Parts: sequence; structure tokens; C-alpha cells
Amino acid sequence: MSELTPKQQRFVDEYLVDLNATQAAIRAGYSLRTANEQGSRLLAKASVKAAVQAKQNLLAAKMDVTQERIVDELAKIGFANMQDYMRANAEGDPYLDFSGLTREQAAALAEVTVEDFKDGRGETARDVRRVKFKLHDKRAALVDLGRHLGMFKERIEHTGANGGPIRTESRADFSWMAQLTRDERDTLRVILTRAAAAQAASAGTASNPKGGAG
Repeated sequence: MSELTPKQQRFVDEYLVDLNATQAAIRAGYSLRTANEQGSRLLAKASVKAAVQAKQNLLAAKMDVTQERIVDELAKIGFANMQDYMRANAEGDPYLDFSGLTREQAAALAEVTVEDFKDGRGETARDVRRVKFKLHDKRAALVDLGRHLGMFKERIEHTGANGGPIRTESRADFSWMAQLTRDERDTLRVILTRAAAAQAASAGTASNPKGGAG
């Protein structure tokens, strides 16, 4: 592998800041007018590509970022369940309960908002705390997880029938489902059904008086 010039090395360092080839080329001292072209050309260069990969591997090792950890985090989001965060009182009304929340369950939370206000006026007014929370995008996490595990392979077909223009089509390959047992298919159906239901209710809101449940 050929050594990088100082300018190319600067490009590698700058590219790892934001993964923007054009801006990295500009910051590395390449012409503003041709930065977009130069960035693409540099990333296509074997020695530059190898240097970028080597630095990314070094950073990943330093931060202990592994494929296993990424898959684990995606699974926490993809299989999060609203029942982990909500309970129901004797009347069946829902309220939030984070008292037993584990670190893994907390990883699926994207946002928690707490609002205190008074409900009513005068002597009948009461203090109310409203808690709103939102989970990370379960569907996106499940799709990313499936792709990482090779469950959603894409086929690209090029056709030019009857002298027409070449079309590019991307299709998902679900042939792997035929290899599942009946029990496995039933389990997958339950998981996807729950994921769809949880996605539809990805934001939960509950209002409770201070000192009350939740």
C-alpha cells in the first residue's frame, strides 16, 4: 500500500470528523470549486480507503464498539414493550411506573418529559404531574437488526426489454422464511404483530396527581 501524502492524510483525519467527503476535502486544503469531485476521488483511492478503515477500526477498538454490542442495542429498542413502562390501577386506567426500570429497558427510551401544573382553581385545585415518554423507532431498529443478520437480502435486476431503458429494481428476499418451522413462524408472527402495535403507540402519556401511583 502506497503511503499517503500529507494532504491526503489530512483528508483522512478530517473525513473521520463528520464523514463528509466534500467538507473534508475543503478542510484538507483542496480547491473549493472541485472539493466534491476530489472527495469522491480520494475515497475511491485504495490507499486512502485503507487508511480510513484502519482509523475507524482503531476508534472502534478504543471505544469497545463491536458488532455484538450494536446488535444488542438494536434488540433492546426493537423488542421494547410498552408494558415495561406502564401499569394499570384498579379501574384499569394506565399510569407510568419507572420504579423497576432496568438499564436495558431505559435504553429504548428516546424522550421523557415531566410537566407539573395545577388542575382546577381555588380550594379545589390539585397538583398534577404529567409524564410523557417516547420510545425509539422500533420498526427502524427491527429493520436494521434484520439486515444485520442477513434476513432482508436485496436483489438488483437489470432489464431492457424490447429495447427499452434499463430499469433497476430492488426486491426484498424472504426465501429464508420457508426454512422456519411452524412454531418459529408463529413466534415471528407474534413478534411482528407486537412490534406493529407498539409502534402505533410509541408515545405514551399519563397524568397523575403528585403522590399518586406512577
